[in-house]
Amino acid sequence: CGACGSEEAKYRCPACLAHSCSLLCVKKHKEDLGCSGVRNKTAFVTLSQFDEMALLNDYRFLEDTGRFADSATRDNLIRTPRATFKAKRLAANARKMNITLRFLPITFTKSRENSTIFHAKEKLFLWHLKLIFPQSSTEFSQRRVSDKQTLEQILTHYIHPTESDPVTRQKLKMYVHTPFDHVNVFMKAEGRKANSVRYHELDIHRSLRDNLSYKTLIEYPVLHVVLRDHWKDYPLKGPG
Repeated sequence: CGACGSEEAKYRCPACLAHSCSLLCVKKHKEDLGCSGVRNKTAFVTLSQFDEMALLNDYRFLEDTGRFADSATRDNLIRTPRATFKAKRLAANARKMNITLRFLPITFTKSRENSTIFHAKEKLFLWHLKLIFPQSSTEFSQRRVSDKQTLEQILTHYIHPTESDPVTRQKLKMYVHTPFDHVNVFMKAEGRKANSVRYHELDIHRSLRDNLSYKTLIEYPVLHVVLRDHWKDYPLKGPG
């Protein structure tokens, strides 16, 4: 026994192959070595050590993988987009503004964090909004942003030299020291293949509602705020 050193070993750890004689020694070896006791199913095995047991282990691993994939396709919670009354009403009101609003299954983080509401009396959206500032490797999420605000008004809180939040201003120095006309806002065009990513170029002087019109959103708007030297990294979606 590798733990007590006095009794004959009866067990071998699947993870580290250490020998032990009893449950007490099994627990002791896990504590001493920080061992999980769980076999690494993807560990490399040389051809000279590849025996029938290794083959059986690989076969069982593939079976487990197949079962997991099959259960995911059968789980309605994982694959079914949200279809609650609130989601349907949001989508219907978005259509009236020429916005295609789609929803993810509730298991997705983007679905759970979406705080968007529609104010029926005022007939406006209060969007959950994510702003990504790639040149500062920073992003912010803002709740209940009125669709009547222009993008310039929204960005003022972040990158205006005097009116922005001081803490935020510190994180976004590169943007704060850049003229507004050297800053552009892009939004990813949804529904395209992963190898053909394109973006919509938004008008910083127009309202959020106008900018979202005739576009598709997944849950809520995600805007990329980009400095002039990097505009070329955001290829634009063609007309139609």
